[in-house]
Amino acid sequence: MSNRTDTFAPLSPDPSPGLRAQQAEALFQRMPEMAEDIGQRPAAGLHCMDFLRQLMAGSTPEEAITFMAYALAPRHAIWWAHECLNARTELLTDEDRAMLSLAAAWVAEPDETRRYAALDAGHAARARGPGTWLALATGWSGGSMAPPENPAVEAPAFAMGRAVNAAVLTALARVPQEKRAHMLKHYIGMGDVLAKSV
Repeated sequence: MSNRTDTFAPLSPDPSPGLRAQQAEALFQRMPEMAEDIGQRPAAGLHCMDFLRQLMAGSTPEEAITFMAYALAPRHAIWWAHECLNARTELLTDEDRAMLSLAAAWVAEPDETRRYAALDAGHAARARGPGTWLALATGWSGGSMAPPENPAVEAPAFAMGRAVNAAVLTALARVPQEKRAHMLKHYIGMGDVLAKSV
């Protein structure tokens, strides 16, 4: 019997300040709608980044994108999706690029004026491309979904994550088939860096 222990990645010992929660199970409890989009379930006490690695190694690695979309804190998630889309700018439309600018403006200065600008642009968009989903995700990152003059209507906790997921997976679908696996790993790598940042 082998005594080797290096065949399994070590568990994540350090907190990741860029995440909404440290344990994957806590995210599923907070946003049960995640179960509609992710087939696997995390073991009790499993760190988000360890569950992410399990998803990457599973039969549907795209679920790692979905989990990252839900797991990252709002500003981190929006910037991650922005950078994923920006990784292949030649695949973006002019409308996508305009939406990316609105999302970037909110990340730089996350006030209500910039959030509503992204939300309004997302609702007015002609197509539901990756940029539109990113704008909607920005608008659903917190605060009210209703116009400022109307009574507040809070966005559901899962809404931003689902829109970020749609943005990134829609962008990934535009990548040529033979390059998708590489881009998926690149996207997850960027998310990993953001998860560990403040």
